[in-house]
Amino acid sequence: MDIRKPNDSELEKVILLSPQALFDGTMGEVKPYEKIKRLIEPLLEKGSYYLIATENEKLMGWILVGAGKDQFTDKMNGFIYELFVIEEFRGNGVSKQLMRTAFDHLRQDGYSEVRLSAFAGNPAIKLYEKMGFNIRTVSMSLPL
Repeated sequence: MDIRKPNDSELEKVILLSPQALFDGTMGEVKPYEKIKRLIEPLLEKGSYYLIATENEKLMGWILVGAGKDQFTDKMNGFIYELFVIEEFRGNGVSKQLMRTAFDHLRQDGYSEVRLSAFAGNPAIKLYEKMGFNIRTVSMSLPL
């Protein structure tokens, strides 16, 4: 498996498939097809970037990393905005490899901490906990 930054055509494919990643990551709550450009383009413009996992030139998954700012302390940290593995490649350690490579890149980018957000019930939370992530804040909601 090769993990690297995508070329232009690979980036186009990732952006085309990103709505499915957002839909899956939000447990089907966000219908992202109209929102995806408004969410991702500003991140890419501010220096965030994708890393893709490929094997035999076939896209297996990706991770979107960049800077994040703590809303309470204003401290900058590395942030994982998106992690997605195409269904046929799930269960083969692709997510772990993408995460480890992202950690290396974020370290090289000068960050000493990485954060992410996940919807409650997202099965990826188990992976995040196995990789050492701890809960920092909890966002709660109450339907009215």
